[in-house]
Amino acid sequence: MKTLAIAGTFDTKGAEFLYVQQCAERLGARTLLIDTGVFADTGTPSPAASSPVPERTGSPTPDISNRDVAAAAGHDIDLIAAAHDRAAATAALSEGMAKLLPRLYAQGRLDGVLSLGGSGGTAIATAGMRELPLGVPKFMVSTMAAGDVARYVGTSDIVMMPSIVDVAGLNKISRTIYRNAVAAVVGMLNADGTAEDHEQDRPLVAATMFGVTTPCVMAAKERLEEAGYEVLVFHATGTGGRTMESLIDSGAFAGVLDLTTTEWCDEVVGGILAAGPDRCTAAGRAGTPQVVSVGALDMVNYGPPDSVPTKFRERNLYRHNPSVTLMRTTPEELREIGTRIAANLNKGGGKTIVLLPLQGVSALDAEGEAFWDQQADAALFTTLRQQLDPTRIEVRELDLHINNENFARIAADTLIRLMRAAD
Repeated sequence: MKTLAIAGTFDTKGAEFLYVQQCAERLGARTLLIDTGVFADTGTPSPAASSPVPERTGSPTPDISNRDVAAAAGHDIDLIAAAHDRAAATAALSEGMAKLLPRLYAQGRLDGVLSLGGSGGTAIATAGMRELPLGVPKFMVSTMAAGDVARYVGTSDIVMMPSIVDVAGLNKISRTIYRNAVAAVVGMLNADGTAEDHEQDRPLVAATMFGVTTPCVMAAKERLEEAGYEVLVFHATGTGGRTMESLIDSGAFAGVLDLTTTEWCDEVVGGILAAGPDRCTAAGRAGTPQVVSVGALDMVNYGPPDSVPTKFRERNLYRHNPSVTLMRTTPEELREIGTRIAANLNKGGGKTIVLLPLQGVSALDAEGEAFWDQQADAALFTTLRQQLDPTRIEVRELDLHINNENFARIAADTLIRLMRAAD
């Protein structure tokens, strides 16, 4: 029987969590109740402790109190309650959950996590969920699920489900939502991988792709799979790059085929798909062999045309679809992008080879296409040649377009050689 951890603010939503516990147990799951409530103390009270919010009738009895959650991060629930500062309390209990949940999982006390909440409850519960390994069921029913959930999900595999109505009592709609959430997460708990899945485990390779580098990456993927590797392709949309870097840090990959480094354009110029200033650092930290290229560094990403900053309206713009507008990078921008990439690649260990496709870096950067600009590309290539550390990073120039099949073959074969040499 699997154990579902049910975490949430029992001080304000006790009836809802009691209902969820009952649903889970009816479906055959054991439950581990974790109280993340900010004010009502559900731990062993000290003589000086007082609860500004009285415990609600009908609340479940937690297996792990909010006192335990706070203490996991070195905080005292009495001091938190006495301060009457909800923001500080939320931060302290979030920190506690981030310490506590992975510890409980390592001890075998939980197999998955479910929570319900508004903005505060969601922040607290997901702080712990993000620290659990990939594949551990993590399910958050939240009033925040219909908006931007990046700050809650991060680079994890948390499932966010809209609560539809506020998590503020049981009614016809909320009961339906909570039952469905419980059924979903219990199904995840019981969906063990088959023996066949485990027999097919192969060394993993991370690859980055954008629509305009798809021919290259798919051809390289096929060649790597023929050589016995399993390729995980990450969409270079900011979240994709961050997620890949996180998994590289965890030691998940035998090699990295980072052919599409386009997120740097958005980081440097101010587009909407930036992956942050630490992009292109994880493989170096982990000592993971990598082949890196400059795929889609010809474009900055914006939303609909009216979302492009006014100062850029006269630039070379390309309407990719009604929701995405692309802007061609300039030589000056590409020099800065090249500088940033070189600085990050130079920091790391492990073997790195950089491939430069001299005939274009994306489907739009080809002769006759909208972003064909050899002068801009040359600024990027020159910067990388000059600033990459020649003592540890090899730079290879290929008189090919990035989507040429021969470029893809060379990229894949180069990474295969590096991975085999590292074995």
